[in-house]
Amino acid sequence: MTIPLHEPGVFGPDDLEGLTWFYDMHGYATLRGVLSVSDVDAIESECVAAQRGVIAGELDARYGSTVFLDEAAKADKFANYVEFISELSPAVDAAITHPVVEQLMTRLLGPECWLRAHEQNGVVYQDARPGKESGYTRIGWHSDWQASPSLDVWPSTAFTVHVDGTSPANGFLRVVPGSHLWSTPAPYRNANGVRVPDTAQPSGGRTTRKPPFEMPLGFEKIRGEVAVYAERGDILFHDAYLWHSAARATDDNTLRRHIRGGYFGGTKPAAGVEEFIKNAAR
Repeated sequence: MTIPLHEPGVFGPDDLEGLTWFYDMHGYATLRGVLSVSDVDAIESECVAAQRGVIAGELDARYGSTVFLDEAAKADKFANYVEFISELSPAVDAAITHPVVEQLMTRLLGPECWLRAHEQNGVVYQDARPGKESGYTRIGWHSDWQASPSLDVWPSTAFTVHVDGTSPANGFLRVVPGSHLWSTPAPYRNANGVRVPDTAQPSGGRTTRKPPFEMPLGFEKIRGEVAVYAERGDILFHDAYLWHSAARATDDNTLRRHIRGGYFGGTKPAAGVEEFIKNAAR
């Protein structure tokens, strides 16, 4: 599949070498053309059904979530998240284990990399719609590594399978290209006042280079940041050490739904060993 050259960072399944090059340099890249229209339609249908099951209390509590929300009580009215969605949706499981995706993850993380599908929160369906009932509309600056700085699971690559395309109207990803090459401190200072355990590594990144400036605690504009937009069916990959945030929608009648998860290149933790530091602003 030929990808228009005016879309930097977007690659087809026939150019994994180019995608790997761009990812290694910038910390993120988009794969387009792997999922068909029917693939994405099935993902949407199965995820919406699972979301309704969570809201109705028809699914085990394992699949509901409040840990990521700005107010846990909002989960009583609406489900922004369905955890372990690949256990409920065959279409999601097929997408995230697609041979092209697995080949790319091997390129980025090595042949021993593993998908976190049944640990911690697993693969998560996220509905980041605006509105008063929603408990997740945006997220402040962070790197994924900072959520578990005591674990040896790193490095990792997060994936986002876009059910909806993104824009200023429904929200979008903000990234600082190349920031994965900095050694970012653990979130000892964070927007939520969460204590970082003494077992945390002091910093993490693809190199030992110190960041040129401190990561903001909220949603401030950062020097060098760019907006990353996606089309329906795109799979966006970003490095665990990349500085990123998500902008809130400007149109209250829009949707921004996607599947989030990750492949890891470090040591798989023993059963029951988990860590989640909610350091990012909501």
